[in-house]
Amino acid sequence: MSSTLRAPLTGEAAPRRGIHPFVILFGVLAVAVLSTWLLSPGEYDRTEMDGREVVVEGTYQEVAAEPAGVLDLFSAVHRGMVEAAEIIFFVFVVGGAFGVLSRTRAVENGITGLAMRMQRSRLLLIPVVMTAFALAAATFGMFEEGLPFVLLLTPVALKLGFDSITGAAMVLVGLSCGFTAAITNPFTIGVAQSIAQVPLFSGMGPRIGMFVVYLVVGIAYVYWYALRVRRDPSRSLTREQDAARREEVDGETVHEPLDVRQKVVLGVLLLTMAVLIWGVTQLGWFMTEISALFLAMALIMGLVTRMGIRGSFEAFADGCRDLVVGALCIGFAYATVVVLTDAAVIDTILYGITSAVSGLSSAGAALGMLGVQGLLNFIITSGSGQAALSMPLMSPLADLVGVSQQTAVLAFQFGDGITNIFAPTSGLLLAALAMARIGYGTWFRFIWPLILIQFAVGAVFLTVAHLWIWPA
Repeated sequence: MSSTLRAPLTGEAAPRRGIHPFVILFGVLAVAVLSTWLLSPGEYDRTEMDGREVVVEGTYQEVAAEPAGVLDLFSAVHRGMVEAAEIIFFVFVVGGAFGVLSRTRAVENGITGLAMRMQRSRLLLIPVVMTAFALAAATFGMFEEGLPFVLLLTPVALKLGFDSITGAAMVLVGLSCGFTAAITNPFTIGVAQSIAQVPLFSGMGPRIGMFVVYLVVGIAYVYWYALRVRRDPSRSLTREQDAARREEVDGETVHEPLDVRQKVVLGVLLLTMAVLIWGVTQLGWFMTEISALFLAMALIMGLVTRMGIRGSFEAFADGCRDLVVGALCIGFAYATVVVLTDAAVIDTILYGITSAVSGLSSAGAALGMLGVQGLLNFIITSGSGQAALSMPLMSPLADLVGVSQQTAVLAFQFGDGITNIFAPTSGLLLAALAMARIGYGTWFRFIWPLILIQFAVGAVFLTVAHLWIWPA
């Protein structure tokens, strides 16, 4: 649940608090209101094609001006919430369901037990643990829930002769790979595809292949660094602080083994994912059906673990509460779209961008989308909020420059996912680094080569997708 800015789940010293996403999105809304007075309004003609509304190229024309007023700055927030209600409540239901899953502690104890059992395997621990986190992120959008594991795996890494960066990277890089090449992540792909008006979780086959490549690249990078540190501890980027910390870690990692009920919970989770894939690929399920599936999953898990109906819904409510900021970011983002649409300047902005990239090939435009989404994630750190803000513009832009909607969604998920563990504006990243006692500058030295590699891989995948997989 990318970058929804939840509080750290630990007693470790908290990092410097960043700017609240509502502040950023309200600022964007204010700029949008101002732009309605500065830009000449205009509109494209639109037509329906293959069940979705598309922009007709060459039909842009100016229209009468109706700039937004001061009251619109505030009323647009409610209107945006109403416009995005289907997506917002979808996020709440899915988040509530995983609140129940979190209460069972099945995933936490499962991954913890896996890590502890594999201590003797040492280097094999890295690919196994990273694959587990990547799958969790790619399928049901795990991100903030990985924060406690940074606390767990950092001392484990130190015990095995690695360093703090290796422990943190197993979690953060694994989650980032899963988010970047997500398969059924409801908070990024689900939101983006619904705005782009393509079937929910369609294109799953190519995305699975991309997920495998991204995961292999991430594992190879962390494995290479960990192996280098084991062979020569002086090459560790955190060797000085780790030297003092190694004396503290003995007995620091304790875990509860999975009981029978928690094993059943994990089985229910896997069954839910299988039914989800079957439903969206064979039956054309959309948000309502998927929400029903996750609610049923939550109740079954609650009953299996003896929470009872009341306890299950209390855990469900806690899961919803954790996602309030992330879900409402979607409404705030939609408020900007409402203002720009009402004042007929959203097509003006679209026309300006199209004119600017008119000299580029359609493949070049797709790469430009990747760059824009990557930069935007430094400002809008909520994945679902970024989708809600950018996709209403990127979707029609894709039609105009000859890029398919699936490729536009791919550019969004790459741009959002890659920078999640790089952007210094991410409160979640800073929280994780504080837990591992790693300074941002030290993390930057470790992660920047991988970020460049991932963007290069993303550029290749976008080009391949545009030319051969999803040609416009």
